[in-house]
Amino acid sequence: MKLTAWAVERDGGKGRDVHLLVTVEAEADAPRAPVAVNLVIDRSASMRGAPMAAAVEAALLLVERAGPKDYLGLLAFDGVPEQLVPLRILDSEARAQLAERLSALKTGQGTALHEAVDSGAAAIRRLFVPGARPKMLVLTDGEPSVGPRALAEFRTLGSTVAESGITLHALGLGRHYLPEILEALTGPSGTGFTHVDDAEGLPLATAALVAELFGEVGTYGRIFVRPTGFSELQCRHRYPARSEGDALSVGLGSLSHAFARRALFTGRLESADWSLGVTTTWMENGDTRRVTVPVQRALPDSLEGRLIRAVGVELDLVAAESASWKALLRRNPPAAEQALLTAESALRELFELGVDEVSPKRHEERLVDLRRAVERKGAELPALLVRRARAEDARTGLSIVQHLPAPSKAGR
Repeated sequence: MKLTAWAVERDGGKGRDVHLLVTVEAEADAPRAPVAVNLVIDRSASMRGAPMAAAVEAALLLVERAGPKDYLGLLAFDGVPEQLVPLRILDSEARAQLAERLSALKTGQGTALHEAVDSGAAAIRRLFVPGARPKMLVLTDGEPSVGPRALAEFRTLGSTVAESGITLHALGLGRHYLPEILEALTGPSGTGFTHVDDAEGLPLATAALVAELFGEVGTYGRIFVRPTGFSELQCRHRYPARSEGDALSVGLGSLSHAFARRALFTGRLESADWSLGVTTTWMENGDTRRVTVPVQRALPDSLEGRLIRAVGVELDLVAAESASWKALLRRNPPAAEQALLTAESALRELFELGVDEVSPKRHEERLVDLRRAVERKGAELPALLVRRARAEDARTGLSIVQHLPAPSKAGR
C-alpha cells in the first residue's frame, strides 16, 4: 500500500486548528483476490424499456470482466425477489447461463427492495469461498412499494449487511429511485452509490463499478489517529468513526487498485506542542497488516498544504450543494439560495487553489443546473439533477478518488 499522512496548522475561527489528510492507495501490481458478487437487479414495472436495457448492459459487462476464479450470481426482484442464478464459479457454462438469464429478464409489478437486498445478502452468506470477497451490487430505478419503506429500516439493513462482511454497492438508474435509501444501504459499506442519468453515462459508471468490484486487494481498511495536545478531533469524511481508547478509529472499507481512499481530519489545538500518531490496518490474503504512517508537516501554501485545503473545500462544496437541493425540496428558496452561494464560493476557491488532484471543473455543470433550479424557486424540480447531486454527495463524502481512463469517443 502507498500510505501518506500530511498535516498543516492554520488559524481557525476559535484558535489554531490542525488539518490531517491520510491517503491509502493500493500498489498497481498488488494481486487482487477473487470476489463473490450477487447481482441484484430491479425488474419492477418502472424498469420497462431503457432502464432495464441499461441494467442488463451493465450486468453483462460485469460478467464479461469477471475472472475465472470469481463467483457471480443473479437475483431479480419486482414484488418478490428470486435468485435466478445461484452464486457459482464463473466458468464458461456459468457465463452463458448468466448472459441468457439477463437477456431474458422481463418486468413485473411492485418493488420489494428491502427484501431483495436481505435475500441477496443471505444467498452470499450461504456460500463460503475461502479468500473470496463477498459483494452485492444493486441496480434499481425504483422506490420501494412492497415491504419496509422507512429510511431507518434501510439504514439498519445496510449496517447488518456490512457487519456480516458483505460490501454493498449500488447503481441508481433514472428518475424514480430514492437517493436517501441507496445512501443508507451503501454508507455502512463505505462505498456510496453511483447515479446514471441516461445511456450516455452508463459506460463510464459501469467501468468504475468494474474497477471497484474486481480490483480489490484489501478489506476492512481502518485508520487510527492518536492526538496529543488537542481539545477535539473529528473526521470530516462520512466514514464510520468511533473512539477506541485514546485513538479516533475510522473504517475505510475495501481497498482497490482503482480507488485511493482519503480521510480528512480536523482538530482544535489546546497546546502549542502537538503530535498525531497515525496507524493503518487492513486484511490482505487472510492476514492483518498494520503499518505506522509518519505524519509530515506542511506549510499552508505548499503543494501539500493546498491539497489538504482543497479536499476540505470540496467537501464543503458538495455538502452545500446537497443542502440547497434539500431546501428546494422543502420549498424554502431563501435557504436554497444561501446554500448555493456557499457552494459557488467554494467552487471559486477550488479554482484559485489550482490543485490537479481536486478538479473544480467536474462540479461546474452541476452548480449551473442548481442555479437554474434556485432561480425558478424550486418549481418543477428536475428529478435527475436532484439524484445526481445526492449521488455526488455520497461519493465525495466518502472520498473515493478514481483513477480511471477517460471514456473513449466510441463510449460517449
